[in-house]
Amino acid sequence: MEYRELGNTGLKVSVISMGCEGMKEDHCAMTAKLFDTAERLGINYFDLYASDPDLRAAIGKALKGRRDRFIIQSHICSIWKDGQYCRTRDLEEAKAGFEESLRLLDTDYIDVGMIHYCDALSDWDEIVNNGILDYARKLKAQGHIGHIGLSSHNPLVAEKAVLEGDIEVLMFSVNPCYDLQPANEDVEQLWNEDAYSKTLTNMDPDRQRLYEICQRRGVGITVMKAFAGGDLLNAELSPAGVALTANQCIAYALSRPAVATVLAGAHTVEQLEESAAYCEADDADRDYASALASFPRIRWEGHCMYCSHCAPCPMEISVADVTKFLNLAEAQGKIPETVREHYKSLPHHAGECIGCGACETRCPFGVSIRENMQKAADLFGY
Repeated sequence: MEYRELGNTGLKVSVISMGCEGMKEDHCAMTAKLFDTAERLGINYFDLYASDPDLRAAIGKALKGRRDRFIIQSHICSIWKDGQYCRTRDLEEAKAGFEESLRLLDTDYIDVGMIHYCDALSDWDEIVNNGILDYARKLKAQGHIGHIGLSSHNPLVAEKAVLEGDIEVLMFSVNPCYDLQPANEDVEQLWNEDAYSKTLTNMDPDRQRLYEICQRRGVGITVMKAFAGGDLLNAELSPAGVALTANQCIAYALSRPAVATVLAGAHTVEQLEESAAYCEADDADRDYASALASFPRIRWEGHCMYCSHCAPCPMEISVADVTKFLNLAEAQGKIPETVREHYKSLPHHAGECIGCGACETRCPFGVSIRENMQKAADLFGY
């Protein structure tokens, strides 16, 4: 298993983590099986958005004796009401739901307290103004949550929340089709067939900016919907008209700035093992660039996708990393300290580029790599 830092939280998380959708299989008998498998595979992070008390109790039972081996991302404002899941913004309901979650999970703390499902700016304002955010701050001060998170599908909402300073972890939907779509308060537009009916070019700038802001501010991203609910794995269902593999979807998500882990939904032990097999896959199995370049009606023109097809460089420059740090600095309008230090730590820098152009002949997206290397050398000074 591979591990990454979750932003500035100090948590080190497995790059493959667990969603909770499949844990309810067979009257929650699947829960213990998935946790046993996760521990065997080295998976140490999971998301619990579901509020079903039977599932929460089953997870609590599965964690007994090994709570310290798993990092829990659990949701504030996801409650069980009238026998079904409900998202609430009622403060008292949110408090009761969180307290019940602690009791059923048989723990006194949650590592990441995720404010649940905020896709509208007006909804974020309500979270701030009606006491939900203050409640999350209080839980953190009391040690009942380690870090405050937010789950969202809307890059503009997520950006506003991140910039206001309390959000340390963002749960966000990341895949190469959703990344083409503009911000919208209606999440269903992300997979609306009509949204892909015309030619689409390059990543939506709001999404690109969100990832870069999170990287600069040390906000870790945990990825949901990396497979678009499985649609991207099926050519007939995929909005792109071309099927990707699970490894390609995972590799794409993990190459975005600030992303730490991909929450892989699994309904069987075998499905979880398949996702974890990403860590044993070779570069060819992980390669998403060739598939993206073949998408009908979708083009990435002159846009670096951090795919590393440009390698190998005769000067051993990591072109993808240099370009990522260049983009981060240009988006900020200055060189943030963290970006400067990460660039400095690279074994080879843009100033070493000899301008041979071999990288550009291999780039599937027509990126002006030599121009970017010159910009990076000028910006960073070497």
